[in-house]
Amino acid sequence: MTDHPISRFPVPSLDALPEDIAQRIRKVAEKSGFIPNVFLALAHRPDEFRAFFAYHDALMEREGGLTKAEREMIVVATSGANQCQYCVVAHGAILRIRAKNPLIADQVAVNWRKADISARERAMLSYAEKVALRAHEIGEADHAALTQAGFTQDEIWDIGAIAAFFAMSNRLANSANMRANDEFYMLGRQ
Repeated sequence: MTDHPISRFPVPSLDALPEDIAQRIRKVAEKSGFIPNVFLALAHRPDEFRAFFAYHDALMEREGGLTKAEREMIVVATSGANQCQYCVVAHGAILRIRAKNPLIADQVAVNWRKADISARERAMLSYAEKVALRAHEIGEADHAALTQAGFTQDEIWDIGAIAAFFAMSNRLANSANMRANDEFYMLGRQ
């Protein structure tokens, strides 16, 4: 572990948190073997923590539609476009695991247009990037391209919602100078 702070804002101790938040963080730590820094960095504002993770879970844990790997691919591409180191590193690790591919996250983060992905995934990431960076330009042609690529209306909503949520998350992580855990760097690579 490094000695660098995980956020430029106050980071509460686990013992000082409301019980529901502390319990959620303990559950995550039990599953992953460490506490992802985003949980501690956001925990200094309990109401916002709850709202953030409620929407995160609604988008990322939703049954049906996009696969978990596709959802993470959207996060990594959006985070790469927004130059969010925390989210690229953390969600890159999750993408490597969910896609069962140690190369995909790096390819998507750096330049998804040159990544070893399908035409369907390219359409998805093109739309996600547009939502994250130029949402005001979205029109019928964008939706038609996704429909032609085989996405349902619910899946198109999910692509847009995930990209929009993580564009916000990227900005929050960048403004807080949030640091990714060292553990994320090697996850899913071997």
